[in-house]
Amino acid sequence: LFLPSFQDLFGVSMVVPLMNLHIKSLGASPTVAGIIGSLYGIMQLFSSTFVGCWSDIVGRRYSLLACILLSALGYFLLGTSTTVFLFAISRVPVGIFKHTLSISKALLSDLVSERDRPLVMGRFNAASSVGFILGPVVGGYLTELEGGFYQTSFICASIFLLNAGLVWMLPWSEENTGNRKHEQSKKRTDSFSAKANYDLHLKPVTNGAVASDSPFQSPWVQTATVLKRIKGIACSDLWDIFLVRLLMSVAILLYYSNFSLALEERFGVKPLFSGYLMSYSSALGVLAGCLLGPITRLYQHNTYRLLLHSSTFTCTLILLYASALSIWMVILSSTFLAFSTTIGRTCIIDLELTIGGSEASGTLLGVGQSVTSVGRIIAPLLSGIAQEFSPCGPPSVAVALALVAILIMNINKQKYCSNGNVKLKNQ
Repeated sequence: LFLPSFQDLFGVSMVVPLMNLHIKSLGASPTVAGIIGSLYGIMQLFSSTFVGCWSDIVGRRYSLLACILLSALGYFLLGTSTTVFLFAISRVPVGIFKHTLSISKALLSDLVSERDRPLVMGRFNAASSVGFILGPVVGGYLTELEGGFYQTSFICASIFLLNAGLVWMLPWSEENTGNRKHEQSKKRTDSFSAKANYDLHLKPVTNGAVASDSPFQSPWVQTATVLKRIKGIACSDLWDIFLVRLLMSVAILLYYSNFSLALEERFGVKPLFSGYLMSYSSALGVLAGCLLGPITRLYQHNTYRLLLHSSTFTCTLILLYASALSIWMVILSSTFLAFSTTIGRTCIIDLELTIGGSEASGTLLGVGQSVTSVGRIIAPLLSGIAQEFSPCGPPSVAVALALVAILIMNINKQKYCSNGNVKLKNQ
């Protein structure tokens, strides 16, 4: 699973940085390009929850294969787009079905124990990040060739087809996995309000393992089941976890929103230096993903406390960046921020799955992706307003949002704590 995740982001990151240049070469105005980009984000916002929930119903194998193949179709169409209309059409299957990494994470959560999940998720994110680091370099080289964008799109589609073959060859045993998860859930003796509330609403739906549901059942039955699961999420007591995820996502997006421009205005450095600094941070993020195992053992697998500390550290580092008096303080904050954000991103996913239960991991991860998509819509608006006042405006707003997230986690501490111990891991 690590190999397809690496190839996935490697292929996507080859194409995405070149798309604005390509649509401009087709004669589209900046407004039209922005509308197409926004429509893609809106499709991702609404489809992630439905696709994640669908993967719980029909099983990971069929949903993952469907998403990979339809994403390959989207990038193949992108490679044939000679007009703005064809370009827009090519974004539709990708906007709806490009949730391959989310379903892979759900599959990993089915396969590993809760205790090992942060470690495995960290390594999965590290493998994906390596692809994201290398992809733009290869894409930039290929675009220098004649018809380079079209070649890059076809290569990306071929990579997705290769991933489909790799996923098909995996030693699938979902039925055993589903039974193991069901047996583990019976052994749980401690449960707190959020999970009890969530299970109460999902119980009619989750009777029957993921693998036991046929992927060829009536579409109406599948749709009804998806809607029931989404209703269960909406009526559950998970609002604080998703709100924390939203606030921290917006805070981090605000930090990066005007990074190059702010450094140029504040310290007179060139955009090239900003690019090197962001690549340096990405490389450190990969290292942080590999170090999650020792870090979680240091915290005795207490995900809540690790999330609280990483969020507090992130808030402090963004404040340091906003008040930096020299470029060296920016480099220092960027260095440690790469670690804290990677750890926080993994911990919030682990906390969602722990509280919500592994029986609907696809639905939970899908809702989490939708929450992050909302953040991607909100962050540019907040950044634009804040920049009207100061180059330090966006990170200053980010600090305020992170503080609210930390406050919410402290207020709801009792949900995760009992007798002074956080009960998040099955011992």
